Amino acid sequence: LDHSLTAWKMTRGAFDPTILSSLVSHGYAESKTGAPGRTVLSQAPQRGPAPGPAGIEIDRETLRVRLHDGTGFDPGGIGKGLAADLVASEAVAAGATAAIVAIGGDVRIAGSAPPDWVVSVEDPKVRDMVITELRLESGAVCTSSVRSRTWIDDGEHVHHLIDPSTGDPIVSKIVSATVVAGEAWMAEVLCKAAIRSDPISALSFLDSAGVDGLLVDVDDLVWRTPGIERFAA
Repeated sequence: LDHSLTAWKMTRGAFDPTILSSLVSHGYAESKTGAPGRTVLSQAPQRGPAPGPAGIEIDRETLRVRLHDGTGFDPGGIGKGLAADLVASEAVAAGATAAIVAIGGDVRIAGSAPPDWVVSVEDPKVRDMVITELRLESGAVCTSSVRSRTWIDDGEHVHHLIDPSTGDPIVSKIVSATVVAGEAWMAEVLCKAAIRSDPISALSFLDSAGVDGLLVDVDDLVWRTPGIERFAA
């Protein structure tokens, strides 16, 4: 939860963990199981702007969290990356020289990776086709795409990346974003935030965040930050 709040502030709301109601209302749970979802909310799921996490109350003494009615917490946009961070760090702490953990498109390397460890970035439109390969001694590589999870909702093709400002799937000229950062939770969050923008603005955003990355747009053009080349395998 702390990491999610940090991410929300860092991206000025482009990442928002309170989009759960909109995600459920668009049929995400049913899209995974083919049956009615079992996500329980205090109110019927509604579509619309995310309420934002500013009102979430955290009691650190009792380790309790209070959410206002209608506010649901969705760790999906940060949880995989954070899990990869924790597992990789614990492996090194336990004595591993290096560790690589991959969870659903989020890769974290800890310790000192051997030179033959390479992270492939796939084409979002063609399965198993590699756009580029990246090599880093330590750090994280995360990719998010509007094509990685899609389904039909009310007769329309939708995806799982929700725009917090509207409560609907993001409409963007960017199909996928890959970010290289020190930690996977941060890289994952910055991917989501970058996809909300146009390619030029997204590259500027990544540069201002002090990270490197590459984007694939709707015309199959690949956009790269200048610094991404230092990770080329």
